[in-house]
Amino acid sequence: MINYEHFTLDNGLRVYVLPDPSVAVAVMNIAYDVGSRDEEPHKTGFAHLFEHLMFGGSKNIPSYDEPLQRVGGENNAFTSADYTNYYLTLPATNLETGFWLESDRMLSLSFDPQVLAVQRKVVIEEFKQRYLNRPYGDVWHKLRPVAYQKHPYRWPVIGEKIAHIEEATMEDVKSFFFRHYVPARAVLVVAGNVTTPQVRALSEKWFGPITNTSAYVRNIPAEPIQHEKRTVSASGDVPHKAIYKVYHMPGRTDPDYYTADLLSDVLGRGKSSRLYQKLVDEKQLFTGLSAMVTGTSDPGLLTINGHLMSGVSFEQAEEEIDAIVNDFVEKGVLDKELEKVKNQALATLSFGKVELLEKAMMLAYFALNGLEDRLNNEDQLIKNIQPKDLKNMAEKLLIPERSTVLYYDTKDKE
Repeated sequence: MINYEHFTLDNGLRVYVLPDPSVAVAVMNIAYDVGSRDEEPHKTGFAHLFEHLMFGGSKNIPSYDEPLQRVGGENNAFTSADYTNYYLTLPATNLETGFWLESDRMLSLSFDPQVLAVQRKVVIEEFKQRYLNRPYGDVWHKLRPVAYQKHPYRWPVIGEKIAHIEEATMEDVKSFFFRHYVPARAVLVVAGNVTTPQVRALSEKWFGPITNTSAYVRNIPAEPIQHEKRTVSASGDVPHKAIYKVYHMPGRTDPDYYTADLLSDVLGRGKSSRLYQKLVDEKQLFTGLSAMVTGTSDPGLLTINGHLMSGVSFEQAEEEIDAIVNDFVEKGVLDKELEKVKNQALATLSFGKVELLEKAMMLAYFALNGLEDRLNNEDQLIKNIQPKDLKNMAEKLLIPERSTVLYYDTKDKE
């Protein structure tokens, strides 16, 4: 059981406290309720660009990193399709430095044109190196806009195209900031050798004066039910042909998410999974084969992907995958299979709750979605899943007409 306390400031900032007097450090985690799903179709990649801009100086502090490093702290951040997360760790005796730094950049960025120019170049280079010039790096750029027709998950977090980042103006930046980076759209978690009265006082002092001015209301179109199989072909400078097959599934905020997650584990988590044992070890049709879920807050994707052995056609590869999927739909899961993946999932949850920072991140995510209780009942949701639940989920999700397939060929076709 992870015990926490919480309160809300008058400006809407939700604050959660995880006291742990056994450690000498403190963690601050701020999650902003903005991800790539909140972007406009012609201005994608802004949420990720902001992750970079938030370290480029704020209204009263020209450098974020230097003051933090002077007091022995370190920090980082990440952007997802659903939210943007910033975190820092520092000696608990220097906690107020963290409040000073984080509150100033929530108050306002410096909006320095030079910072925008520099970070724009950094993001563009990341786009090229990680997505355009890397083997299979453009998979989701090819697959997402086919799997999703309406929902903004149809573009990756990095953005749909480099041009959207290249054309970002200071006016765009200011508009995005004051729309999303406001107290009422954020959750602050403070963990470690701290007390709730201490955190409340620091929160009131540093964050309390910041006004909440955003009128943004999330209005994301729901993805229509898919009624026909979709396919897309691509090629690149890659060592093996690859296949990516996805099915729509419940989002992470849906209790049914855990059943779909275990379903993917039975199919393709590790070398003891059905797909790997049958098609990699036994039939040797793939060099590797796995299944996973995207884990997005809104309905996401259950993905099966693998690299084909030389001489294996896409048709054969997909037929073999479908045979295993259809067998699952028809016969369901064995008790021992379910027990194995349950134990794996529960172990992953337990390990994730050991580190102070991980606990703070998990609480921030759930609190952002109004699901704080999930921090302590996820394991029970997993334990309650029965074999019939997996079979029912398979019958609902693993429908050929609701699948999307990417056939990724080598440039020098065999």
